Amino acid sequence: MGRLSGRVAIVTGGAEGIGVTYAKALAAEAAKVCIADIRPFDAVVSAIKAAGGEAIGQNCDVADAAQVAAMVKATIDAFGRVDVLVNNAAVFARLPNVKHFEHLSRDEWDLAFNVNVRGVFECTKAVLPQMRKQGSGKVINVASGTAFKGTAGMLHYVASKGAVVSMTRSLANELGHDNITCNCIAPGLVMTDAILAQSGIDHIRSGAIETRFLKRQQKPEDLAGTLVYLAGSDSDFVTGQIIVVDGGSALH
Repeated sequence: MGRLSGRVAIVTGGAEGIGVTYAKALAAEAAKVCIADIRPFDAVVSAIKAAGGEAIGQNCDVADAAQVAAMVKATIDAFGRVDVLVNNAAVFARLPNVKHFEHLSRDEWDLAFNVNVRGVFECTKAVLPQMRKQGSGKVINVASGTAFKGTAGMLHYVASKGAVVSMTRSLANELGHDNITCNCIAPGLVMTDAILAQSGIDHIRSGAIETRFLKRQQKPEDLAGTLVYLAGSDSDFVTGQIIVVDGGSALH
């Protein structure tokens, strides 16, 4: 019996990057998982099933309310409930190169906010009726430690993750009346395949390590323990909190 036995979790953006680690970590603790993504999810679903877990995949643009509603319905149809929502879907590695804010286009700004902010809004709104019906639920947002630093050259991304931090606090206030918690994980720069594929990554990686107390690169697996804690019963009286997991770079 895993720590999340009997629970059903949705992981947005679960088909690649950190989302894959999140989905597998939840499944390893016996949660049934829906992987919601615009990218192919078959490999992750197959890997979870091969390890003895239960998972489905659903094509979903988190900024599209109709697609989000269909994804939540598919999860309930398959597993009967929704206990955990991990709002992980975001654009970062695929954003245009770092640039001064005056050179950002409206389209670049809108892309970051449509996915990173509206996606959190749409997905949380969509799971609320089921969680309210159950009398419990856990919403786990994913922000970034950069929101506490004011990192230059990526204003649209930093601003969007700052919005997620503020949304977490307000959502926790509103959802608490229904016994639903809302917390947030704020990672540092995580060495996913998409990040490693970028040019000039050695300079970025070394710069990130220098700001940390723990002098090494961050791996997706470094976030799994915090995620499972927030998804499980050990955190039942924790809400409205932002947990920075970055080796000591941003003190919050």
